[in-house]
Amino acid sequence: MEALFDQINIGEIFEFSKNISDDDIRRFADITGDRNPLHLDSEYAKKTRFKERIAHGFLTASLISAAIGKNLPGAIYLEQSLRFVRPAKIRDRVTAIVEVLNKDEKHSFLKLSTICKNQKNEYLIEGEALILVEC
Repeated sequence: MEALFDQINIGEIFEFSKNISDDDIRRFADITGDRNPLHLDSEYAKKTRFKERIAHGFLTASLISAAIGKNLPGAIYLEQSLRFVRPAKIRDRVTAIVEVLNKDEKHSFLKLSTICKNQKNEYLIEGEALILVEC
């Protein structure tokens, strides 16, 4: 049986999409302890440059992990760089797009382009990851 790593091709793309809800943001705040009012308080958020509540950056970034985990079971994160371009907002449909840039056959590493976009095709996050594929 051919190993998962051998089946992965440079240029291959994996995606995961999710609608961001108020409940997602509140649960993320509860899990992480990040209770920044920009995420939770509409009146506070109205006074900011965003004019409304936004999702936590790492809630949005976690969809990258979902795209990897869903499509590459057993993969282990080694590195992730992130550049936050714009925030996700409540009711945004966020799609994490992961593209295989390079394969290190000796170590079973994959270098990935990692992007999150909203339903308007606007970049929310861009970066790169290095993962280990066990099988």
